[in-house]
Amino acid sequence: MEPDWEGPLGEAYARAMTYLQNLPERPVGASAAASELRRRLGGELPQGPGNPTQIIEALADGVEGGLVATGSARFFGFVIGGATPASLAADWLATVWDQNAGLYAAAPAAAVVEEIAAEWLVELFGLPEQTSVGFVTGGQMANFTALAAARYDVLRKAGWDVEADGLIGAPAIRVLVGAERHDTVDRALRFLGLGTRCMVPIAVDGQGRMRPDALAPELGQGPTIVCAQAGNVNTGAIDPLDDICELTTDAWVHVDGAFGLWSTVGTPIRGIAKADSWATDAHKWLNVPYDSGLVFTAHPEAHRAAMSVRASYLIHDAEKRDPLDYNPEFSRRARGIAVYAAIRALGRSGIVELVDRCCAMASRFAEQLREAGADVLNDVTLNQVLVRFGDDDLTRRVVTAVQQEGTAWASGTTWHGRAAMRISVSNWTTSAIDVDRSVEAITRCVEIEQARSTQG
Repeated sequence: MEPDWEGPLGEAYARAMTYLQNLPERPVGASAAASELRRRLGGELPQGPGNPTQIIEALADGVEGGLVATGSARFFGFVIGGATPASLAADWLATVWDQNAGLYAAAPAAAVVEEIAAEWLVELFGLPEQTSVGFVTGGQMANFTALAAARYDVLRKAGWDVEADGLIGAPAIRVLVGAERHDTVDRALRFLGLGTRCMVPIAVDGQGRMRPDALAPELGQGPTIVCAQAGNVNTGAIDPLDDICELTTDAWVHVDGAFGLWSTVGTPIRGIAKADSWATDAHKWLNVPYDSGLVFTAHPEAHRAAMSVRASYLIHDAEKRDPLDYNPEFSRRARGIAVYAAIRALGRSGIVELVDRCCAMASRFAEQLREAGADVLNDVTLNQVLVRFGDDDLTRRVVTAVQQEGTAWASGTTWHGRAAMRISVSNWTTSAIDVDRSVEAITRCVEIEQARSTQG
C-alpha cells in the first residue's frame, strides 16, 4: 500500500502557515489549563491504527491554548530566540531526509554540511583555526562536552587517563567558577562524576563578572578548570576574559557563552580566542529551531578523546569527519543543517545586525521603563534588562500579570536577593513597535497591581 504523505503533511503545512502568519498578533502566553490539555489530548491507549490526517488535525486542535508563542517578537523570556525562514525550512527538510547524523557513512551530506558550518562558526567567533566543533542539543550538553574534554586534558597532564581508568583514585580536580555562573555548569559537573563540591566559587563584581583578583589566589593548586562566562544570564555582563586567560596559564579555561558569545561576531570580546573551550546556543541569537547547541575546543585531540568511540560494526574513514567524535550522542538528527542555512541566509553582516538590534531594543526597554518609574537594576550592555517595580511582592505580581495579559511575556528572577522581571531580547523580528507595545502593557499591569494593593 502506498503511504499517504500528502494528506498529513498538507494538513501540517496548512496549520504551520496559519500559526506563523498569526504569530504577530497571537497572545504570547498559554491560556489552557493542564487539565484541559489532558482532556483534549488524552484518552485510552489506541488499540489500532488511526487516520494520519485526522491525527494531525486533532493534535493541532488539542494543543491550542497550550502553546507559548516563543517565536513571537514580544516573547522576552529565558533568552529564547525565534526561527528565521531559512533555518525553519532547512529544519523541515532535515526531518524529511531523516538522516542519522552520527557517522559520515550513514549521512555523508549531513556530515559535510556540518563540517562547513563548523568552519564558518570558528571564523565568525574568531577562534583558533584548529578549533573542533560539536553540534549538540543546547548549552547544557555544550558545557558537558567541553568540560569532559577539560577533565581529560587536566588529568592527562597529571599522569592519569580518565577515559580508561575512570575517576576512582584520580587526582582531585578543582573547578573555579564565577559566583553567578549558570547552573548548567553545576549540572554538567554532576554528570561528569566530579560533583559540585569540586567547585570553588569566585567572587564577582556588581554586574556578575568574575573578579580576576579573586581568581588569582586559587590558581596553581593541582589540576584546575576555570569556568568563565560570556553573558551573565541576568545582566548580560561578560567576564574579563583577557585578564582571566592571562592568569590561568596552567588551567583549562572554559567559556560558557550561551548567548553572549554571538556578540563577538560584531564587536570582538577581548581575550576570547585565548580560552580552551567555548559553549553557545544556535537556538538563541542565531534564531534556529530547537534544539541546537554548539561546543568548541581549541584542543581537538582532547575533544575526540573524551567523545569518540570505535567499534567493529561501525564504518570509519580517516579522511572523513564523523560527527559522533565531537558530541556525546551516537544517533541524532542532522541539526547542523538548520545552522548552515541560517548562516548562509544571514551572513556575517546579518548576524551582526540581528545582535545589535536586539541590544538596541533592550536599551529602549530600559529607557522607557525607567521613565515610567521602574527600577532598572543592571547596566544594559547586551540584550538583558532587569526591572523591579517597588517591592518583591509587587514585582512578582506584575510578572504574573504580564504573562497572563498576553501582549508580551517576560521571566521572573531573583537577583542579589531581590525579585525582578528579566527581559531578554533575542528574537530576530523584535522591533521598536514591539518594545513600545510591551512597555505599555507592562505599565498597565503595574498600575492595576498597584491599585489592587491600595484597595487591599
